[in-house]
Amino acid sequence: MPHIPSYSEHAPALQPGSRRGFLHSLGAGFGSMALHGMLQSETSSIRAANVPLAHIAPKAKSCIFLFMFGGPSQLDLFDYKPELQKHDGQSFQNEFRRNTLTEAKLQASRRTFAQHGQSGLWCSDALPHLSHHMDKLAVIHSLQSDSFAHGSALLNMNTGRAIQGHPSLGTWINYGLGSMNRNLPSYVVMLDPRGGPTTGSPNWSNGYMPAAYQGTVLRETSPPIPHLEPPPGTTRDMQREQIDLIQFLNQGHSKTRRDASELEARIESYELAFRLQMTAPEALDLRQEPDSIHAIYGTRESRGPHKLSVGSAPFGKQCLMARRLVERGVRFIQIYSGGGAAGGQNSWDGHHGIEENLAIHCPEIDRPIAGLLQDLDQRGLLEETLVVWGGEFGRQPVSETFNTGGKAGGRDHNPLGFTYWMAGGGVKAGSSYGATDEMGERAVVHPHHLRDLHATILHQMGMDHRSLTFSYGGLDQRLTGVEEEAQVIHGIIKTPH
Repeated sequence: MPHIPSYSEHAPALQPGSRRGFLHSLGAGFGSMALHGMLQSETSSIRAANVPLAHIAPKAKSCIFLFMFGGPSQLDLFDYKPELQKHDGQSFQNEFRRNTLTEAKLQASRRTFAQHGQSGLWCSDALPHLSHHMDKLAVIHSLQSDSFAHGSALLNMNTGRAIQGHPSLGTWINYGLGSMNRNLPSYVVMLDPRGGPTTGSPNWSNGYMPAAYQGTVLRETSPPIPHLEPPPGTTRDMQREQIDLIQFLNQGHSKTRRDASELEARIESYELAFRLQMTAPEALDLRQEPDSIHAIYGTRESRGPHKLSVGSAPFGKQCLMARRLVERGVRFIQIYSGGGAAGGQNSWDGHHGIEENLAIHCPEIDRPIAGLLQDLDQRGLLEETLVVWGGEFGRQPVSETFNTGGKAGGRDHNPLGFTYWMAGGGVKAGSSYGATDEMGERAVVHPHHLRDLHATILHQMGMDHRSLTFSYGGLDQRLTGVEEEAQVIHGIIKTPH
């Protein structure tokens, strides 16, 4: 048999053509999850061909984005409104949808609020474990977005645009910074066991950028990456020979296609999948963690207090995975709480009773997030990890009846003023920034569009949002858009001494 050169002898260049099916059949048992969008380590060459990036001193190496799909109620969690409590049940002219007013009844929170820690930040009794960590948070009370609808609002928050086809936040971070680890994906997404969010994979898509930059979905169940294991009886030496053969054939195929760029990315994805067979099981094996760590994350709680709750175990395992991935150099991790179709209590979409919604979902995330912050802090990782919490919008201060058949007690969507918080990563711990009006309907003090949130995340990761561009459609595209200048929210950033 003739000698088949190894990949180290021949670094082939690019582009899959009609041979795609053949490559797939020789893929050494790697399924589509392992082959699609996992190239993270060779991104600098692609990035160099585009507009140069202006980097600034980074405050964080990694970002963990905790996404509460459905729109959590800031009025029942972090945004305490004494005037709303006083005027419960009174009539109120509410902006039900953009520029559409309707007569509604004010609905006070049924939660008990208290100030916590040295900072005195407000948190309700719906999150008793997280309330002990308020001194770690920088809370933004004045965020705004463009859409009242879940699908477009999700895309808006994740990609900066309200329509599909644009790169996600994690994609932009990967594009701008590249990978810190050749053996794991740099952009990881973990979904709620009840399903993914409305609009699905476009929320972690590469958009018009190369597929190398998109998110890789990991499951909290075993195996976390489906179809990664080789077929029975296939040794690593056999897989290595198969991949070497594919690389050798691709070298010949690419000689006449020097201007193509996709084959190199495809081939590297085989290489990464091969390496993942060794690194992923170890990185995601939570059995290595002691009982004390499992306890603070709540990974062993089988069910929640409400019959519809999945308990803290799924989100807790994902948060613990996130800490392990950050330790191993993964750049961006997004974890979704709430899943499936919008409009029900399976997500944070509290139309049909905000109290029941909180009873379902708060216990699912409370202990895990508190555990994550505690664990990162005690390991010295919090300052180099930016933790972000929020959803696609917030909730209204009035009792909703429009979507509930006249049943009161729910809260409708509110993109006019809602809460996000950050921790670690150089933000000003124990700080409160901005404010909604006295009823909590709209941001009135330091209002910021979500593009400012994106600019701030990029800034803390070491990138200037104005210079992080990708040429597409005749424009130097940016995460924060090209039509209106975004502003970094300096009020929540720790100032150097």
